Amino acid sequence: MEKPRTPFWLIHLLIGFLFLFVSSYAASESVYDTFLQCLSNHSTPSDKASSIVYAQTNSSFPNVLQSYIRNQRFNQSSTPKPLIIVTPTNDSQVQAAIICSRNLSIQLRIRSGGHDYDGLSYVSDVPFFILDMFNLRSINVNINDETAWVQAGATLGELYYRIWEKSRVHGFPAGVCPTVGVGGHLSGGGYGNMLRKYGLSVDHIVDAQIVDVNGRILDRKSMGEDLFWAIRGGGGASFGVILSYKIKLVRVPEIVTVFRVEKTLAENDTEIVYKWQHIADKIHNDLFIRLLVEPITVKNDNESSKAEKRTTTIKATFKSLFLGDATRLISVMNKDFPELGLMKEDCKEMSWIESVLDWANFDKGTSVDVLLNRVPKSVKFLKRKSDYVQKPIQKNELEGLWKKMIELGKGGMVLNPYGGRMSEITASETPFPHRAGNIFKIQYSVTWEEEGAEADKKYVNAMRELYSYMTPFVSKSPRGAYLNYRDIDIGISHNCKNSYQEGKVYGVKYFMNNFERLVKVKTDVDPQNFFCYEQSIPPLLK
Repeated sequence: MEKPRTPFWLIHLLIGFLFLFVSSYAASESVYDTFLQCLSNHSTPSDKASSIVYAQTNSSFPNVLQSYIRNQRFNQSSTPKPLIIVTPTNDSQVQAAIICSRNLSIQLRIRSGGHDYDGLSYVSDVPFFILDMFNLRSINVNINDETAWVQAGATLGELYYRIWEKSRVHGFPAGVCPTVGVGGHLSGGGYGNMLRKYGLSVDHIVDAQIVDVNGRILDRKSMGEDLFWAIRGGGGASFGVILSYKIKLVRVPEIVTVFRVEKTLAENDTEIVYKWQHIADKIHNDLFIRLLVEPITVKNDNESSKAEKRTTTIKATFKSLFLGDATRLISVMNKDFPELGLMKEDCKEMSWIESVLDWANFDKGTSVDVLLNRVPKSVKFLKRKSDYVQKPIQKNELEGLWKKMIELGKGGMVLNPYGGRMSEITASETPFPHRAGNIFKIQYSVTWEEEGAEADKKYVNAMRELYSYMTPFVSKSPRGAYLNYRDIDIGISHNCKNSYQEGKVYGVKYFMNNFERLVKVKTDVDPQNFFCYEQSIPPLLK
């Protein structure tokens, strides 16, 4: 009996697929070879170029790529991968990477710590390279003039540690997560638990170094005040590659105090949250009280029932940093926020660097050396969004919100109070515009461990539904958002040409009236829009 023959059309199809695969592989190899030769020609030492460039065929490529992915949603087999990852060890290699990427017309994504919530620093739908800054992380602290030069690849934990090495009475107002990269955090605004006393991180930047689209290294003087203004809150990746920032340190007392107090609906948390809204932005500037609101499941204390019953309620967690001792803190709280019922035993006195560890959820007694660890405890799936509240939410509205959160059963809201120094700095002083008039900022937060598209859809949709529910209670025209809580739901540019109209949709939410000035700076320094990504600042067409 004659064996069945493979259909002619199937042979052609298989040959076609094989041809495409080989062509794609060859093209990738060609790009790598061309880029590597260019990098060698434009950087020093020229013979080291191959050691900092990773193609997809390199066995170390997956590890280098995944080492700074901080959201598992963008660490899937289906996630678009860069053609090449460049890991510069000196400034000339950054300059060369920009020049060579431009020559090849390949998009360049810039990653410092990988905490970009929606992955825009290491994911793209078009062919792209990653410029990974993790090797450029030197920190030079000068206590005599109370400044520090910090490279973009350093983490906040490393910065805090190096300050602590030199002084017990200095700190810096930035984020509470120690593995966040300095480059992205500072260029997008940067805030932490001292913002009511000292404002944002960008309010303490006094100089910077950036590599522009032409490969030139510029400092504050040579870049000019417009570009210097733009990279202090407008997002550095729209304008060039930040090499380093010079920051002004702030004074902290030898003793600070923290507390953490939890309340549920059964413990009158609606009344307490309502009062918090009225005092959180007006209380003493030394005091920052963050509020986390989330649904939790608790056991019912019902002696008549043999079966254990559980019910869902709302837990409100008040977490604080006070720049002073516990006695003075209790005095401030008794005067302005007695509803919380803070007791002396709730308070923990410690040094400022110990408070950094406490806020990062390290156990008491953990060595300060843990701040040098660049790897987070775990990396999970997550989605974040942001809002600003300018009028207190009424009690009946809070009760409706609790009901909605219990119904959704997923995610929480982190409420960060403003006021103090934040209200004293004008909205146009830096690109970050959300200053006076804002009581608090909301971070919507959902984190999960389940794999798969169904889980992703379930959790992300829950977050979007909660965000939608909050529409009547937050800022309007436009509805504000925080750049460093990256959220592509609020709008994206679909390509890097004619992107102004699309860019304006998300741009005014992040930057309000500062958006147009950012566009002008972008048009001046990068008119061809080489530094482009889904939420970059667009140039005006000339």
